[in-house]
Formats: sequence, C-alpha cells, structure tokens
Amino acid sequence: MPKMSPIPLFLAAAGFFLVLPAAAQDAAVPAPDRTFAEKAAAGGAAEVEGGRLAERQAASEKVKQFGSRMVQDHSKANDELKQLAAAKGLQLPSGPDPHSQEMMAKMQKLSGAAFDRAYMDHMVKDHKKDVAEFQKEASSGKDPQIKAFAAKTLPTLQEHLKLAEATNAEVQKVKP
Repeated sequence: MPKMSPIPLFLAAAGFFLVLPAAAQDAAVPAPDRTFAEKAAAGGAAEVEGGRLAERQAASEKVKQFGSRMVQDHSKANDELKQLAAAKGLQLPSGPDPHSQEMMAKMQKLSGAAFDRAYMDHMVKDHKKDVAEFQKEASSGKDPQIKAFAAKTLPTLQEHLKLAEATNAEVQKVKP
C-alpha cells in the first residue's frame, strides 16, 4: 500500500482546502506512463540480477565486463526511477518480472561458453526491446518527468545494445 501523505489542493471557488492521500497522485500519471515505469523498474532489476550472474558464471572476460556494466548502469537508472516514482506516489516492482525470473533460473544452470552465448543472446534481444520502449516513451510519453527519464536513459541503452551485439558476435564463435 502506498505511503499516505497529505497533499493540499486549494479549491479557490469553494474557499477551503481539500486534503487528498498520496495515492491520488498516481492517478495523475497517465496509465501508459505508469505501465512504462513499472516495466522499466522490473526490467532494470532483471538487468542487475543478470549482470551479477554474468560476473559469477561467465567464461569470457568480456561477458563478465558486460555484466559489471549492466549492474553499474542499471543500478543507477533504477535509483533515479525509484526517486521519480516516489515523488509521484507510484508503486514500482522491486524485482524482475516472472518471465525474467524464469530466464535467470535457466541461465543459472549454464556455465562457461554455453552461459556466455545464452546470456549475450538474451542481452541483445532484451536491449532491442528496451530501446524501442524507451524511444516510444521519450517521444510520446505524456508525463513530463517520466518522458524525460526515458530520454535521458535511452543513449545508455543504445550503447548497451551496441556493446551486447559486439560481445554476442564474439561469444557465438566460441565452441563449447
């Protein structure tokens, strides 16, 4: 349940104050922007968990470095999004979505070159999807702060995609 802090709303015509709970704030955030923020939070959490897994299980030093970069960059973006959501009274997921959790469970069973190939293939697909979603929000989002967050984060995700594609091309050549 969201933290209930009063927000005064002045009603000039009636000449009195009406106090609304903080939950009323999230009603002001358009549903597509709220959905974007929720997906971005879950996806960011998945990137951090996957990055930590890559740091532990990857055979390739480049894959380990990529994983470290995911932990660093997505932790920073997740913190920014959490602050933004808190200011708007939004409840965001604190962990990955079920699909990402399932993918992580499969990857935990892999090691060496097989892990590297599966992880980097997933990172390419995932970042293509992320870039598209962040581009859409940055160009057509209605909430100005969430739209600005997407626009600010997009170049980093585009860089991740390029790095993922290059690293994936290398690890796909390695035979088990």
